[in-house]
Amino acid sequence: MSRYLLGIDLGSSSVKASLIEAESGMLKASASYPEIEMEIASPQHGWAEQNPETWWKNAVQAVNTALKSAGAKADEVLAIGIAYQMHGLVVVDKNHKVLRPSIIWCDSRAVAIGEDAYNQLGELYCMDRLLNSPGNFTASKLKWVKDNEPHIYKEIYKVMLPGDYLAMRLTGDICTTISGLSEGIMWDYQKAAIPERLFNYYGLDQQLTANVVPTFSRQGELTQEAATQLGLKAGIPVAYRAGDQPNNAFSLNTLNPGEIASTAGTSGVIYGIVDEPVADTLSRVNTFVHVNHTAGNPRYGVLLCVNGTGIMNSWLRKLLTVEGILSYEKLNSLAAQAPVGADQLYILPFGNGAERVLQNENIGASFHGLDLNRHHVSHVCRAAQEGIVFALGYGFEIMNNLGIKSNIIRAGYANMFLSDLFCKTFVNTTGARLELYNTDGAQGAARGAGVGIGFYGNYTEAFTSLACIKSYEPDTEQHAVQDVFGKWKNKLNQQLKIKS
Repeated sequence: MSRYLLGIDLGSSSVKASLIEAESGMLKASASYPEIEMEIASPQHGWAEQNPETWWKNAVQAVNTALKSAGAKADEVLAIGIAYQMHGLVVVDKNHKVLRPSIIWCDSRAVAIGEDAYNQLGELYCMDRLLNSPGNFTASKLKWVKDNEPHIYKEIYKVMLPGDYLAMRLTGDICTTISGLSEGIMWDYQKAAIPERLFNYYGLDQQLTANVVPTFSRQGELTQEAATQLGLKAGIPVAYRAGDQPNNAFSLNTLNPGEIASTAGTSGVIYGIVDEPVADTLSRVNTFVHVNHTAGNPRYGVLLCVNGTGIMNSWLRKLLTVEGILSYEKLNSLAAQAPVGADQLYILPFGNGAERVLQNENIGASFHGLDLNRHHVSHVCRAAQEGIVFALGYGFEIMNNLGIKSNIIRAGYANMFLSDLFCKTFVNTTGARLELYNTDGAQGAARGAGVGIGFYGNYTEAFTSLACIKSYEPDTEQHAVQDVFGKWKNKLNQQLKIKS
């Protein structure tokens, strides 16, 4: 009889399910749903919402497909782990009914609320207690609901992050983690509790937060209703949950100070591990509790996020479909045909809501230096990829100034890291070696579930099958890339001045 661990990764583009063989740690099957990207509704400028029920339906489809592909039986799955898009707000009533669409991570409506809180509560409190400005995070989004939809707020029984909602659909239980609360700016690092002063300032009821469970633990059991829909056996434990970026770091065995992980999906992230809480007073990068944090062995993740990453490439792909460009591989091939710097064409990819790295400015995406006589589709494709990397490099410099440096950055061999040009530009911009591994968020969640039920006695056992499959070092183009990066930063600074 085979034994499997199931990981479910709830993203903003799709839901992915992966089955790994528990003993070997090898991937047996993966499936994503939908095949096209999930819709992000934007009823007003700067808003971004998704229907949690759609997440569940897509999760059911992905799990069913993965089980069928692996030939796995219902009773062969030992445990389930969850990874999820961070910072979202899900609110339910006493019957666990969702009261409104989820306000997701790239929604900008609560920016002013968070900025006002930061100014009123003060830098000392926010940096010492929250390690962040309340910003555009989950607590501020809940305040927006209270102020603008009071009829909904009064019906709220519990507030959840997207992964907490998925766990509720699996188990019927509503709970969260310290790491999750920290990502919503709902955690006081000094008191190790809900931040009473912030909640009082916002007029929020602390009882709306979910009960806390350890990240690696038996957090609930699969209900019969959920088991029937998923094709699994009731009683299987949900034993791990984490936001997508802490989970991505975990999936890459990035757990100790000085280690750095990256992703480049819809958004792009560089995430560094420290053992002492550090804070950027401008909140351009953010500090959260990492998955392996304990009181005796503290671990924090400092997160740089650029909203406009893969979504920029996705927009370009859709735009150019009329030219017969139907695949990302084609985009990558075209980009490689243009020279470093794309013949002086620069793209700022910030078109997916307010950007934390720009102090919550929403400057939109923009083209600079476009010459209608010289620039062709290959220049546009390359400038887009360079612009995305440069945005990450811009934030990485902020991390460096906080003392977060490494000669090696790890990433999964997926999304924009599938582009050879993207990877070369990345190492020549950051100056760090890039290591690509045979993993993804869903596999990381599956391994986390194995740790959560004690199948793996320690983290080392969970990663025996993890392998580096490709690596990049800075090369002879580094000087040229750095020169273009400097010019790109000048374009960004000019745009920020125009915005201000």
